Amino acid sequence: MTLDGGQVTLSPSGDFFLGFDRDAKPEARLAWQVAGGPVVTHDLTIAPRAWHIEHVDAPFHPPAMPDEEFARLRAAEMAQINAARARNVASDGWRQAFQWPGRGRISGLFGSQRTYQGGIAGSYHSGTDIALAAGAPYAAPADGVVVLAADHPFTLEGNLLMVDHGMGLTSAFLHSSSLLVQVGDRVTQGQPIGRVGMTGRATGPHLHWSLRWREARLDPMLMAGPMFAT
Repeated sequence: MTLDGGQVTLSPSGDFFLGFDRDAKPEARLAWQVAGGPVVTHDLTIAPRAWHIEHVDAPFHPPAMPDEEFARLRAAEMAQINAARARNVASDGWRQAFQWPGRGRISGLFGSQRTYQGGIAGSYHSGTDIALAAGAPYAAPADGVVVLAADHPFTLEGNLLMVDHGMGLTSAFLHSSSLLVQVGDRVTQGQPIGRVGMTGRATGPHLHWSLRWREARLDPMLMAGPMFAT
């Protein structure tokens, strides 16, 4: 199976997972071939969404840090993040109905275009922010394996935790005050894995949860559903 020519991983039972980035092209082509038979294709239409604009009352990068120093630190941090994303772990968490890692007011929406102090435009918001009290525990939204547990606060993400749910689907949890798991730990849905904080670029205690499938950033709300039943 391929998606726009790129190989799609199949489970032993033939199941698979696909996700489309916020800025995905309006069309994609899925193709598959079974046991030497003909190649079958299916064209997908990707519907666009409208996105909010949010102003964040925080500097674009840590104050009093020269641009050169920020760039140096950021390069090392991104190397760790990219290495974690490149790992290929065995987990069936991607098959589960995802749960919210914590329940509270949604204070930041996925996909929002953000500006920072001084009117500096940043990239769009890559996750969902949940306003929670400092120190409140948050839980694994699905089974997985810990692929990154920062041993010091990153410049933007603060104490960063990443969990691989298998098939290229990864959760990241930002701004933690502390982490309750280590790299290599297998976690189960609902297990406490960290505590809420405001480390890194944050204006108050909250949990930032983001999801990626390969390079595509996904909206956690589409995976976990509404925060509260209506």
